[in-house]
Amino acid sequence: MICEMCGKDTETLTAVRIEGSVLQLCSDCSRFGQPVSPPATTGSVGRGGYSEFAEARRPTAIRPRRTEERDVFAEMPDLELRPDWFHRIRHARELLGWTPEEFGKRLNEKKSLVLKVESGSFRPPDAILRKIERLLKVRLTVDPNAPAP
Repeated sequence: MICEMCGKDTETLTAVRIEGSVLQLCSDCSRFGQPVSPPATTGSVGRGGYSEFAEARRPTAIRPRRTEERDVFAEMPDLELRPDWFHRIRHARELLGWTPEEFGKRLNEKKSLVLKVESGSFRPPDAILRKIERLLKVRLTVDPNAPAP
C-alpha cells in the first residue's frame, strides 16, 4: 500500500487526521497528525448505510424530474417590432427634448444602452421595450397577423 503523504510503499497504513483531512499514512508520516479511531459500527449507521446524521439531512420527498418538453416559440408574444422601431425611439426622445443621458436616467438604464438601442445595433429585452413605450408614449410593436394598411 502507498502512503498518501510521502508515497512510500509500505505493508501497513494508519488513518490519521491532519488539519481536518483524514489520510492513510505510513508509520513515519503518521507522527504529523492525530490517529483516527475506526468508526463505530453499532448504532451509528441507519437504514441503507446512511449515518443517523446524514439520514436527518436527507429530503423526505424527492421531486420527479420534469420530462415534458416546453415549446419556447409558443411562449413568445404574438407581436413583432416595427421595422423602424429604433428611429421611432430616437424621434420621440428628441421631440421631448431629452438627451440620451436624461432618457437613460428616466429608463433607469445606462446611456450606452440608449445609444445602442437608438442606433439599432441592440434589440432590447421585452421588459425594456415596454418601459420605452410607456415612457415615450410610442407604439414599437405591430401585430403580424393584421393586414397591412
